[in-house]
Amino acid sequence: MSSFKKLLKVVAASAFVLSLAACSENDAESAGEELDEMVTDAGNALEDGGDKIGDMANDAGNAVEDACEDVKEGVEAEDDDC
Repeated sequence: MSSFKKLLKVVAASAFVLSLAACSENDAESAGEELDEMVTDAGNALEDGGDKIGDMANDAGNAVEDACEDVKEGVEAEDDDC
C-alpha cells in the first residue's frame, strides 16, 4: 500500500509541476526534467513494492515447508523432506 501512496504523491507533484510549467515558458524544460525524475521515482517505488511482495511470498513458502518437515519429524516419517 505504501507504493500506491508514493505513486499518488508523484502524480500529485507531477500535476503541480505541469501547472507551473504552463505559467512560465522559461521553466518548461526544468519542469520536464522534474517530471522525468518523478516518473522514474514512481517506477522505482513500484519495483521496490513488487520486490517486497516477492520476498514475502518466498518467506511464506519457506515457513510452510519448515512446518511440513517439523510434522514429518514429529511422526517419525522415513522421508522428512517436503
